[in-house]
Amino acid sequence: MSVSRCLLLLAVVFLITLSAGCMSLAVGDVSYRNQQGLVVHVSNSGDPVDAGIQVRIYEIKDLNQRELTVTGIPVSVKEGENEFSLPVLLEPGTYKLYVYVTVNGERRTASIKDLVI
Repeated sequence: MSVSRCLLLLAVVFLITLSAGCMSLAVGDVSYRNQQGLVVHVSNSGDPVDAGIQVRIYEIKDLNQRELTVTGIPVSVKEGENEFSLPVLLEPGTYKLYVYVTVNGERRTASIKDLVI
């Protein structure tokens, strides 16, 4: 391989590596509001993006974990802090939430949250 091709390949890899960090999504607080259901906070340090939020909800009872439901919504995440409501009815109790944010079907971030109602 010639030196110019090698340098070109290195430059392309370098640019791809730099652009990989341009969009950063993060799951923040998750709370429950009686009229709204689950409220998920997502921060975005990159450009606005269409995404999906999926939440797997597990009930914690008598030292056992049981999956209750999976819910999700499509969202438009703007730059900065965002708040999204997922309509779900939960009874008082202890829950573990697995929150996923996907873009184009690819998981961008995930978080496990504990919730007590």
